[in-house]
Amino acid sequence: MLPRPAPSASLLIRHGYEITISVVHPTPLVCMLTSHSERIGDFETRETFTTSPAVPSTTYFDLFGNTCRRLIAPPGWLTLTGDGVIRDHGEPDPVVADAAEHPVQDLPDACMVFLMGSRYCETDRMSAIAWNLFGHVAPGWGRVQAICDYVHERIKFDYNCARPTRTAFEAYDEGQGVCRDYAHLALTLCRCMNIPARYVNGYIPDIGVPPPDSPMDFCAWIEVYLGGAWRTFDPRNNIPRIGRVVIARGRDAADVPLINSFGPHALESFKVWADEV
Repeated sequence: MLPRPAPSASLLIRHGYEITISVVHPTPLVCMLTSHSERIGDFETRETFTTSPAVPSTTYFDLFGNTCRRLIAPPGWLTLTGDGVIRDHGEPDPVVADAAEHPVQDLPDACMVFLMGSRYCETDRMSAIAWNLFGHVAPGWGRVQAICDYVHERIKFDYNCARPTRTAFEAYDEGQGVCRDYAHLALTLCRCMNIPARYVNGYIPDIGVPPPDSPMDFCAWIEVYLGGAWRTFDPRNNIPRIGRVVIARGRDAADVPLINSFGPHALESFKVWADEV
């Protein structure tokens, strides 16, 4: 695990996106681009959502409590823009080293779905691998961190090899991918060890760490149920970070697509920001 960044005082984070797509025919969309409602009380400036050209939209909550926005993209180009300022406590992700695993029979019912295989997480293919790698590691926080350390070292980050259909087993086998692949492999290994784990996407500003060479993007990480609560782990960065803003959670990336179009669309441009102000 990499060094922990120093905590900051309470701070403000401006975050948002500008995404342009094109369609040939009127195309229904469901977008998951709104920050999670758990942070609604933290907004200094509430998130805005606009489209160009202007089209009406409505929102609803899905089965995992994520905000989904419905709209119809007209033929041609459509730009989706969101922007907001949120207040953050400025502390890195908590490390709770004594957080214990729970026997399966003692888990809350709501955790059970996060033990199962899913679209990108083949627990059936990974079970023997997981137990061979981590069966000897003491249960609890240390075992999950060992899984994240392993994934962090096994996968080489490379935008050029991104593939939306790559599964956890394929990421393990190929040894390359992007943040969603790190998340899928880590949460699959956790589930194989009977530890509930869920997929998270959102913003991670570059606070307390050197700025990256690549442009800002949405990020994926995982949450694991230990010690009676969901705990944040990040196998891609493998370090507690400051200022995460969750957008959506689910079993894997199939549950939380940024844009789900009910018909073909092309991505024309993509810009994301998450900066301290």
